[in-house]
Amino acid sequence: MPDSPTPAPKAPRPDTGGILYDLPSPYVPHPVFGLLHLPRFIAKARKHLAGALPPSYQRNFTKGFDGFLCLHLGVDPQAVVAAVRETTTEEELTTRLRVLLPADVKAAKWNRQVVQMGMSEMGREALQATKKKMAIEHRDDLRSFADLIEYDEERLE
Repeated sequence: MPDSPTPAPKAPRPDTGGILYDLPSPYVPHPVFGLLHLPRFIAKARKHLAGALPPSYQRNFTKGFDGFLCLHLGVDPQAVVAAVRETTTEEELTTRLRVLLPADVKAAKWNRQVVQMGMSEMGREALQATKKKMAIEHRDDLRSFADLIEYDEERLE
């Protein structure tokens, strides 16, 4: 049997400043509230509180998707961080979040918004500029900022 060909090496990716491969995808909903990105924000808060959030993530921590989510919910991002800091179990955190978040989190509205960030005219320009910085401007399959996160954290090739 002939030897199988050696796969071509992948092109080197530009360094985006420390990549966390263990964060939840922005496309994963919270199991109780159904909100996309909330598990990711909570995981980033835990890393931040442990001093393990790289500078590349700190730049947008409590801003970006985190901030947009909190704006949607009408809560201060620091209140979510405090809830994470002051609880030790998922059950305690869920209880704190039930008090902090509105009764109706309007999950469908938020989830639609988060998957479409980068699809408005202005958003497409910002998305293309970010793709250029990442040296992937040719990637027409990456249509939203959540897609860029997926690519950067290697959940998409």
